[in-house]
Amino acid sequence: MTKYIFLIFILFSTRIFGQGYKIELNLEAAANKEIQLAHHYLGKIYVDDTTHIDARGIGILKGDSLLHQGLYKIYLDGNNHFDFLLGADQQFSLSNKTFAANTMEVKGSTDTEEFVKYIVYLDDMRARSNKLRKELDEAPEDNKQKIQENLEKITEDLHDYWAKTGKKYPDLFISKFMVANYVQPLDVTNLPKEVQNNDSLLLLARFKYQHDHYWDNFDYTDERFLYTPFYKPKLETWYKNVLYPAYDSVKPEVYQFLEDIKPNKRIFQYATSYFLNSSINSNIVGMDALFVDLAKDFYLSGEAFWTSEESLKKIRENVLFMENNLIGKTAPDLTMENVDGEFYNLHQIESKVTVVLIYEPNCSHCKVFVPEFYKDVYLPYKDKGLEVFAIYTMDNKEEWTEFLTKNDMYEWINVWDKHHVSRFKILYDARKTPGVFVLDENKKIITKNLTNKQLKKLIQEELG
Repeated sequence: MTKYIFLIFILFSTRIFGQGYKIELNLEAAANKEIQLAHHYLGKIYVDDTTHIDARGIGILKGDSLLHQGLYKIYLDGNNHFDFLLGADQQFSLSNKTFAANTMEVKGSTDTEEFVKYIVYLDDMRARSNKLRKELDEAPEDNKQKIQENLEKITEDLHDYWAKTGKKYPDLFISKFMVANYVQPLDVTNLPKEVQNNDSLLLLARFKYQHDHYWDNFDYTDERFLYTPFYKPKLETWYKNVLYPAYDSVKPEVYQFLEDIKPNKRIFQYATSYFLNSSINSNIVGMDALFVDLAKDFYLSGEAFWTSEESLKKIRENVLFMENNLIGKTAPDLTMENVDGEFYNLHQIESKVTVVLIYEPNCSHCKVFVPEFYKDVYLPYKDKGLEVFAIYTMDNKEEWTEFLTKNDMYEWINVWDKHHVSRFKILYDARKTPGVFVLDENKKIITKNLTNKQLKKLIQEELG
């Protein structure tokens, strides 16, 4: 009895845990050649297996472990390859007389069979659509409406096809795969008339609709989508174009996304890494705050299990230089020495707007930026409530005074920290110059790292 139970367990284990993939191929066009099995993954293609196709066109791809479900490719060379969908059924036969996906014949895998049917259906739909569009261009006016209705009927048929397949195979990947990139267009006629007739309100309504419905048919928690060409561009478009481009708007959306995908470690790793890199490289002013949040909450907390110690070291360094000068924070106080040896305290400056300017004379950008800022922005507004705390970053007083004299920049507050005791380079991230931080009358950071043109516009708005 004990032996019998043990035998049942072995058989069960082999069937559930030991079953791998086996794809029996019949590829006439690849006779006597090597072909590769490859999968899509986040915008790239990776090889899984290779086999020889004999003179009859027969070959087998097999392995002891199941492959990840997703979009795969049979590849001979750059001109001869085709894609197919791989689902849970990974022991099947695949025949193809050409290297076109719509000529495949599959037995034993429902996902793959339905994928082929869908490809054939789409080809037929495109042919009918192209024919009708040609007819529409050439038809007399009284026939155009009928042709237009037939075109719309093609779209309705496609949606019916999706619905029927989804109802028949609710648990198969093909049902999600077909509709993944579809977003139902906004029906403008359902909007209030005042919105329809106002371009600004209509644009806002479209933006909100896209934001609210962007993920309607794409299950971003499903790991199988990583193994398609869809996930990466879908996520990037959402982050860059769908979310409102401001830290306060982006952070809650990103954090909710991460909370949703956290149970799936592979997606969690990809998305967290993407958001971290995108936030630190963003051109949107203030998005560095998102980097600091993500770094602290996920990387420095230990949740980012995939991160090397070398990467963590770089992340810690970036947090150190960025966390004290984020927009919305009170600017770190500094007490520094001027050319004549007198000390000035940043927080004791009384002005409606204070600009902390960090520069070095040998910086090519600084040579142009600093004198222009002095002439075009500081001088016109110095009597209207603008003050500048201009920090020379180096320790060569002769170089510093020569630069000030050459450009006649003695009216604003010129300071330095020869022995670097104030830690200003860390507190204000002086790794790149020029550095510009605009403070309000309470010394809270309003914005930073603007161009002279942007600074002039901002100061004008603040001081009139």
